[in-house]
Amino acid sequence: MGPVYLFDLASSQARWLSLRQATISSNVANANTPGYRAQDIEPFDKILDTKVVPLAVTSPKHMTTGSLVRPQGTRKENSWEIVHSGNSVSLEQEMLKAGDINKDYSLNVAIVKSFHRMFMTGAKS
Repeated sequence: MGPVYLFDLASSQARWLSLRQATISSNVANANTPGYRAQDIEPFDKILDTKVVPLAVTSPKHMTTGSLVRPQGTRKENSWEIVHSGNSVSLEQEMLKAGDINKDYSLNVAIVKSFHRMFMTGAKS
């Protein structure tokens, strides 16, 4: 049996989510700081695009990566207003981002739990 990359991928996304949550928390903490510019980190899908994860081929009948086309998307940033003090933090936008982080983390954990159960069931057989 070859290496299982799902756990490594889930761990990488959990670290990314932790870093993004810290960034969003910093934005909220500086919501009243004059001149503070809201920050965010690079989307996880862009980080994932830079990593090469080899596909395991155990049969010559398996599809190769050359036959698959990955859909491309663009990420549109919302332009929220900047107040007189020069601060660009919008608490509403930061709370929406925090909710997205919570949802993504919950999904990550659920997938890892499911994969772990399947893995352990296969190991018992």
